[in-house]
Amino acid sequence: MSNQSRSKTRLSRALGVALTPKAARYMEKRPYAPGEHGRTKRKTDSDYAVRLREKQRLRAQYGIREKQLRIAFNEARRTEGLTGENLVELLEMRLDALVLRAGFARTITQARQFVVHRHILVDGQLVDRPSFRVKPGQLVHVKARSEGTEPFQVAAAGGHVDLLPRVPGYLEVELDKLQARLLRRPKRAEVPVTCDVQLVVEYYAAR
Repeated sequence: MSNQSRSKTRLSRALGVALTPKAARYMEKRPYAPGEHGRTKRKTDSDYAVRLREKQRLRAQYGIREKQLRIAFNEARRTEGLTGENLVELLEMRLDALVLRAGFARTITQARQFVVHRHILVDGQLVDRPSFRVKPGQLVHVKARSEGTEPFQVAAAGGHVDLLPRVPGYLEVELDKLQARLLRRPKRAEVPVTCDVQLVVEYYAAR
C-alpha cells in the first residue's frame, strides 16, 4: 500500500467514512478508529468535536481545502432554502465531483487529477479547474485524444461501476461514450455523501 493510500485509509477510519474503494475494503476488516486506542470505547465527544468531525467528513469526501468549503458555505447561506442542503448541492456541481459520479474516475482524487491534467471538457471547452461549477444542461465529456488511454478505457468498460454508488438521478451518463449531462440541480437526498449537514451549519454558525 502506498503512503497516499495509507493516509487515505487512516483518515477514512478516523472519520468513519470510506474515501476510496481500498479504504472501504480495509474498514470492513477493521471497523474502528486507527491507533493503539482505536478498539477501545471512546469518551463522549464534546458538541464542538462532533460538529468539527462532521465538517471534516464533508471536506474529505470532496477533497477540498478549508477555504473552499468556507466559500461554498457562505454562498449556501445567501441562497434561498436550507443552508446545509444548499451547501451539499453546490459542492456536488463541482466538475471533479461530477466526473466521479459519472464513473469516469474511481476516487475524487483521480477525478481532480483528470481535470487538472486537461482531459475533461464541458460543452466542448477544455476546463482545468476542479472547482468549476457545472450548470444544468451542460455536457461533461472526456477529450477525444484522451479517450484511448488506459484509465478512460477502463472507465468506459464500466470498470468502476461496482466500486461507486449508482449514478444519481440528476446525471444522465453514457459511459461507453465517456460523457455525462447534468440534468438539473442535485437534491441533497440524492447525493451519495455521508454527512449530517446541519452539524456542519452549526459548526460554522458558532465561529
